[in-house]
Amino acid sequence: MKATLVLEDGTVVEGRGFGAEAEVYGEVVFCTSMTGYQEALTDPSYAGQILLLTYPLVGNYGINSEDYESSRIQVEGFVVREACDKPSHRSAEATVHEFLKREGIPGISEVDTRALTRKIRSYGVMKGALRTSREAIDAQSLLERCRSSPDISELDLVSRVTCERVQHFPGRGPRIAILDLGMKLSIRDSFLRRGCEVYVLPARTPAKEILALEPQGVVVSPGPGDPKAVPYAIETVKKLMGEVPLFGICLGHQLLALASGGETYKLKFGHRGANQPVKDLSTGRVYITSQNHGYAVDAGSLPEDEFRVDKLNLNDSTVEGMRHRSLRIMSVQYHPEANPGPKDSEYLFDEFLEMVGAPSPPL
Repeated sequence: MKATLVLEDGTVVEGRGFGAEAEVYGEVVFCTSMTGYQEALTDPSYAGQILLLTYPLVGNYGINSEDYESSRIQVEGFVVREACDKPSHRSAEATVHEFLKREGIPGISEVDTRALTRKIRSYGVMKGALRTSREAIDAQSLLERCRSSPDISELDLVSRVTCERVQHFPGRGPRIAILDLGMKLSIRDSFLRRGCEVYVLPARTPAKEILALEPQGVVVSPGPGDPKAVPYAIETVKKLMGEVPLFGICLGHQLLALASGGETYKLKFGHRGANQPVKDLSTGRVYITSQNHGYAVDAGSLPEDEFRVDKLNLNDSTVEGMRHRSLRIMSVQYHPEANPGPKDSEYLFDEFLEMVGAPSPPL
């Protein structure tokens, strides 16, 4: 198949199509992880985005039945330098091409991903459109459709990716409720491995229904898009504060800031990859973290009598973690579940369980 990727600034890139024959629109973003393409493709936080991987070879270990972060592919489209069509791994069940084709997602390969990444770093993320076809592609008309497509900040992407009904997972440990704004399965599994009883709840679940479950702690999960696009979730978080211990992760971290009267802003090109250095201001220790977000908390907007910033990104000094000064509330901008890694920050799940008063047993 032929494939054409256009950016709203007029950039046109032609390459080889793989996956499904389709036309999609989304914000074009890059991720610097060297492994974990299956986890990235199925991460709900990538909804509404066309994902570009900086690592040049993708698909060499195939697709398996274990490394899903949700039930389906969440990205709108996929951009790679080279898509391997002969994977070599004992767990491989399909190629990346077969995986994308099965789920109706287009991909483009044999393009200069380094040049595209440098453009996004220089000019910031922008809208894009990707079309794959066996026929000739009119790049100019594709560009016009790209420019008229909605901006990601105008979309409630959380409603696309949240679960449809309450899910219950038994356990003998503390009862943890997860507000699913785009939860990665690894977050749920991190609590299940620690023996917790887990409830996963749709994003629009009212605070009173969450509290009726009598959870010992509530996790406000990661998810896609602009945090200000989900006012219903901000209101829920506001009503939960002070009623139950809270742990905000990524989007959940941003919603805690907004619920407290703080502000968020869009980053130039976001943080997406498994090599982001974060300093814990309480201990001075630096952790290498996995991240996937395009927005950040404005440190100067946080109410000083409520939150203190306790973690910073060493690349750009953005807020990476907060603690409430009087309530049992903690949050991080990065991903402690971090599939496929690094695992430096898994301790945060244990820290939260200690906060709720039910330390987790040794793993």
